[in-house]
Amino acid sequence: MLVKPSGTRCKAAAAAAQPFIRVRTRRLQRMRVSASANSRLIALDFDGVVCDSVGESSLSAFKAAAIQWPEIFKTPEAEAVKPQLVEQMRAVRPVVETGYENVVQIRCLYEGTSVDEMLQSWHVLLPKKMDEWQLDRSELVHMFGSVRDAWIANDLQGWLAPNRIYPGVADVIKEAMQHDEVYIVTTKQAHYTETLMRDMAGVDFPAHRIHSTTVSGEPKSSVLAQLAAQHPGASSYVFVEDKLGTLEKVRCWTAQY
Repeated sequence: MLVKPSGTRCKAAAAAAQPFIRVRTRRLQRMRVSASANSRLIALDFDGVVCDSVGESSLSAFKAAAIQWPEIFKTPEAEAVKPQLVEQMRAVRPVVETGYENVVQIRCLYEGTSVDEMLQSWHVLLPKKMDEWQLDRSELVHMFGSVRDAWIANDLQGWLAPNRIYPGVADVIKEAMQHDEVYIVTTKQAHYTETLMRDMAGVDFPAHRIHSTTVSGEPKSSVLAQLAAQHPGASSYVFVEDKLGTLEKVRCWTAQY
């Protein structure tokens, strides 16, 4: 079963966040079950399903951009518009597949790309700007991770603060873990997910059950198929994801869910 929480990121996400969070929580609450002979396999996306991480990823993107392009972002002009950029980053979050893209997005926005243009053509704009600015994907992934690692090491509470676990979700996950086989399948690097689950959600989620597709390079559909093969006796297979495109790919390639 594929579950797409209501409140998929959209242009009006910031204004409409609260009702979406309530719906998302109700959807996840349906996973509550009593103990049974056959457990379900439940795979959860993280960003947009468990955690609203847009604030942190946007601020980390600004920090990373200041390292990549200090002549642009280490300036009073850039600092003055940082709050506006962070708000725009929330609006364009629906098109982000992997964290490093935030760094490219924030420069595009600073240089005048509109929110509407980015939402409509990010799949074209991203490779164009990567080429124009001579950026390497693996180097950006490493730098974006290094910025986050430094922030966590120097100020863990400051890094946690812009993140938010959706209300009620942590309790649902804790209960599901007692009866079902629960995994997290995310584009977020696993150690950030583990930190947020432990220090914000209060959930001691096993590290080996967090699958990061950013590190492995595997699509979510492939990871989900492997998990299904590991649990052939599951009573049902549930994947909770907030991106329609990802759900469609999973439906196409992974028949169990």
